[in-house]
Amino acid sequence: MTATDPGLAPVPAPVLAEAGEPSAPLRLAIADYFTLGNALCGFMAVWQLAAAQAAQLTAGVSGSLERGAIATSVVLLLVAAACDLFDGQVARRFGGSGMGAELDNLADVISFGFAPAFFVVAWGMTTGTGGAAPILAAAAVLLAVVVRLARFSCQTPGTDYFTGLPSPFGAMAVITIVLLDPPVYLGAAAVLAVAWLMVSRTEYPKPRGRLAFAVLAWIVGSVGCLTAWAVDAPAGDALLYSGAGLVLVLTLATPLSVLVKRSQRA
Repeated sequence: MTATDPGLAPVPAPVLAEAGEPSAPLRLAIADYFTLGNALCGFMAVWQLAAAQAAQLTAGVSGSLERGAIATSVVLLLVAAACDLFDGQVARRFGGSGMGAELDNLADVISFGFAPAFFVVAWGMTTGTGGAAPILAAAAVLLAVVVRLARFSCQTPGTDYFTGLPSPFGAMAVITIVLLDPPVYLGAAAVLAVAWLMVSRTEYPKPRGRLAFAVLAWIVGSVGCLTAWAVDAPAGDALLYSGAGLVLVLTLATPLSVLVKRSQRA
């Protein structure tokens, strides 16, 4: 399938060979099952949060959602990001299908658009303050992902960078902000900033080769930190904040480096 946002160079959509016949079959390839896993993980993450909210409402309990449900949802989205990172590699090695690009965009909207937006809405509901600010921030995230994926589909494949923050990293940044539980208006402003980065013209290099495996190692490390946090391991909160800091640094490093280079040229 076509690797869209997360990592590798896109695998071109089927080009017409001879007599208008597609060069790739319209049936699921091995890589497409990674893409479907991405979509399934995004759905399960939303279901975990929705079930936790329903349980709270039934029990008449207010306040933050149950920690285990939040951690499970985040781990599911990290697994979705891992699937999204390597479906392109699998397609390049074993071949993709003619509908891979469309499957990838649809899966990314679920896992990296709707799911993090739902995180923001759930967070806003548990705080009980902020009015419509969390809802507006959540809507901005969803729309930003839709726009950047549509824009990516229209770009010429083969470039060495993404235009705007890739949606998996944007989703992780949004969820990190929610986990840090800042004041509502500050958190909503931070989420809006991430949404803007996703549709900005800032160039983010595509992780390839060793860099792609380094990103996977980061995902595995994040899963470990969140698992420790979910089971109340010693220093679990410290691991949570350390992982959150790494995510935010990764998100902001590229735009800050661009600003520094522009200032040096000026």
